[in-house]
Amino acid sequence: MEIGKHVARVAVAVTIVVCATAGAFVHGVVASQDNAGTGWQFGPDAATKKNPLTVDAKVLATGKAVFKDKCSKCHGANALGDGPDADPEHRKDMDLTDPKRADRNSDGVVFYKVSNGRRKPKMPVFKDELNEQQIWSVVAYVQTLRKK
Repeated sequence: MEIGKHVARVAVAVTIVVCATAGAFVHGVVASQDNAGTGWQFGPDAATKKNPLTVDAKVLATGKAVFKDKCSKCHGANALGDGPDADPEHRKDMDLTDPKRADRNSDGVVFYKVSNGRRKPKMPVFKDELNEQQIWSVVAYVQTLRKK
């Protein structure tokens, strides 16, 4: 019986390593090029990637300004998913104030979402418009929007 449990653990460990090598293992979900059909593209470090900026008033102000300029068109002024260009069918997913989403959206995950975007539901690619510091600033700001 013990040997069977050990073999099962080894099989799970090998599966995780293989999946992590092939794509990225993010929050218990294998993230391939399209993260199992969601369209998101994450780097292999998405779950553990930390914001390199010291989050202070200046970083948050920059993030808020970037959000207002680039993100509020879809996410809305208060990040409720109700901007003029929002996809009404996906408003719940676009609501950045939902505290339940915080666990699924670590700094690294949000960084890759902002950087790489996706086609459907639409999320623009910003890595060509914003530098990494601007993206990290908006990540810091967005993380403050989660209702506690």
